[in-house]
Amino acid sequence: MNEKEPCLSLSLRDLAIPRNNAWMKRIILASAFIFFDYASTLAFCRNFYEEANPLARVFMENFGIFSGLTLFVLLVNVPIYVTLSIDSHLVRLPSRIAVPSAVLVDVVFAWWIAGVHFVGGSSWFWAAPDLARQVLGATLYLGLAFVLTRPWRKTKNG
Repeated sequence: MNEKEPCLSLSLRDLAIPRNNAWMKRIILASAFIFFDYASTLAFCRNFYEEANPLARVFMENFGIFSGLTLFVLLVNVPIYVTLSIDSHLVRLPSRIAVPSAVLVDVVFAWWIAGVHFVGGSSWFWAAPDLARQVLGATLYLGLAFVLTRPWRKTKNG
């Protein structure tokens, strides 16, 4: 094999264990928002019909609130974890591309994670409009992501 040809080699370990870099920090931060939604739903949901997410409601109705919600959260979020974990092993960009792309990824991911998990988690105890909760959640995520990952700093391992 020519040394200049890229070699793609993934193991089962790569699927389960992210590299200890900015991707791992993003996974931990996303997991914190997911856990916030999960914990607030468990704390405040007394009957499955109170859950706004129709798919989560089906799981809770069929398996009980705790088991159904746990199964739903695992099934929905494991693919995200695996994708970010694989990316942590594959994505190696030059710093002039890595910094703007990391910021763009963080902005898009912040809006998504806030809309999916922060809005849902905070809806149990805060009667603000969804957009206000999503903006606050995205702002919190971005602030924490920029502090944790420091995308403006050059690193050799992402």
